[in-house]
Formats: sequence, C-alpha cells, structure tokens
Amino acid sequence: MNDPAAGPELLERPPADWPAKEIGALYEEHKLAIYYLALRFLGDAQRAEDATHDVFLKAFRKLDQFRGEASARTWLYRIAINHCQNLQQSWHHRHVFANSEDAIWEQSAAKSDSPLRVLETKELGQRIQQTLDRLSDEYRLLLLLVADEDLSYEQIAALVGQSTDAVRGKLHRARKNFAMLFAQTA
Repeated sequence: MNDPAAGPELLERPPADWPAKEIGALYEEHKLAIYYLALRFLGDAQRAEDATHDVFLKAFRKLDQFRGEASARTWLYRIAINHCQNLQQSWHHRHVFANSEDAIWEQSAAKSDSPLRVLETKELGQRIQQTLDRLSDEYRLLLLLVADEDLSYEQIAALVGQSTDAVRGKLHRARKNFAMLFAQTA
C-alpha cells in the first residue's frame, strides 16, 4: 500500500467506504501470504490459487462485517483458514487426487539454479508437504500460521480461538511431531 490513501487510515474507515483502488491495494499486499497459506494447507498449486481468489471474493462480499477488531491480515487469514478447511472436508477433496504436486516445487526454483539445486529444492518441498499432510489439522494449521513471521502468537491465538499459552504449548508439540515425522521421510 504505497498510496497514502491506502495506509493505516484506510483500516480506520468502515470497509464499505473503501474505494476499489484501496481494495486492490489490500489484495496486492496480502495475496501472496494467503496463497502460500492455502498452498501448504491444500498441497496443490491450482487449488491454492483458486482458494486465494475465493478468499478475496468472500472478503469483498463481507466487507461490511469487518469490525476492525483485528488487522485486515488476521481477518483475511481467518477467512482463508475456514475456506481451506471447508475444501478439505468436501467430498471432492477426499475422493479426487490431483497430480499437480510436481508443479508446486518446479515453480519455486530460480532460473539461475543448477539442475541439482532444482532437484534438491523439489525433493525438500515434497518431503515438507508429505510431513505436513501427516500432521493433525490443528498442528498443521499452527505451523503454517507461525511460519508467517508477521503474525504474533497473540494473533495466532485469536485466529484459532485459543489462549496464547495453549498456542505456545501446542506449537512446541507440533514442532516435535513435525521433526519426528520429517526424519521418517528421509
């Protein structure tokens, strides 16, 4: 949000009064964070892209319900989490398997990387995703949220509806569980 009109004072006004330009700036500022959350949550690049668009459409439709008690980023994360959980619970997700796994990790390599580096990055990404997929939904969500360095433990606690101390304890257990499962994928 480089435009001064799209700065902090934007969030102080009711969202229904936000001009389209400012809504666009909000999208530009948060689209990658929402996409990467959805990507790790869903494990499929195309579904994550679709989910990202769905999240912003839902947010746009519900602007009048944004109370400003949390940051716009936290509000968008809550929408993204709910949307991704709904997608995971759908019949289609449980019964249809995408084979676009490779596309996720092939896109993450830089053009200047050596073929060996590209292969290592792809394999590491696949191991991480396999490990995340083996975690409970709660642990996976906590690890994905803490990976976003812009979110504090307090914000994560608000997103998941738990106390900060509970989040810290569960994160500790989630990290230990992830490390154990990750070691098994080697």
